[in-house]
Amino acid sequence: MNSELRREYLAALGLKAWTLRARDAHAEPFAAGESLPAPAPAMGRQQARDLGEAREAREAGLDWDALRARVAACTRCGLSATRTQTVFGVGSQQADWLIVGEAPGAEEDRRGEPFVGRAGQLLNSMLHAVGLAREQVYIANVLKCRPPGNRDPSPTEAAECLPYLEQQIALLKPKIMLAVGRIAAQNLLHTDKTLGSLRQQVHRFGAASVPLVVTYHPAYLLRTPADKRKAWEDLKFAREVCSRV
Repeated sequence: MNSELRREYLAALGLKAWTLRARDAHAEPFAAGESLPAPAPAMGRQQARDLGEAREAREAGLDWDALRARVAACTRCGLSATRTQTVFGVGSQQADWLIVGEAPGAEEDRRGEPFVGRAGQLLNSMLHAVGLAREQVYIANVLKCRPPGNRDPSPTEAAECLPYLEQQIALLKPKIMLAVGRIAAQNLLHTDKTLGSLRQQVHRFGAASVPLVVTYHPAYLLRTPADKRKAWEDLKFAREVCSRV
């Protein structure tokens, strides 16, 4: 990517290329419990993990079309009664990058596509900043249905829905997963750790041990633009990890 185009993408993120600074490996972006409190689960995370693993076999072997049809008809949890439609995922089925958020919002529920609106536009700019177009990645959520009022997904809802994402991963075989936001990261990694403590590390997901990097959700960055610099560091880190796979 030429320098002028990179400056244009960084400008969309509210960043200046000449102000990039080395990351302090000892700095914690958030103190424990600050700004990003862990949710109070309706059931234990280990229980939710066991439930998800038990459900996973239901989707094993399904191709993209069959999996999409199963998601569209899903009634495994109460969210099926309040959704407008399911939000399966979008992007290239040969993508190296898989972007995973927590759940659809109101606009995603209406349009049936993840990461639209202002948050989607910022995500597109974030991807462009590391040389990727939206069409070159695959974008999905832990949950395929919108929780009412955009509340956090419950561990039970996440466990019921996670096998759909597991099969998407099995079909896609991505080189890297980028978990955007605390809720997505905690559900994918089965942890209550803060987002700040999960950043700038290579985690592993699933039986295929897919490299997973954690960063901020675009909606959070719209509210807290000062953290766009940290998100840029995460994206560069993810790009470096992907280049080694």
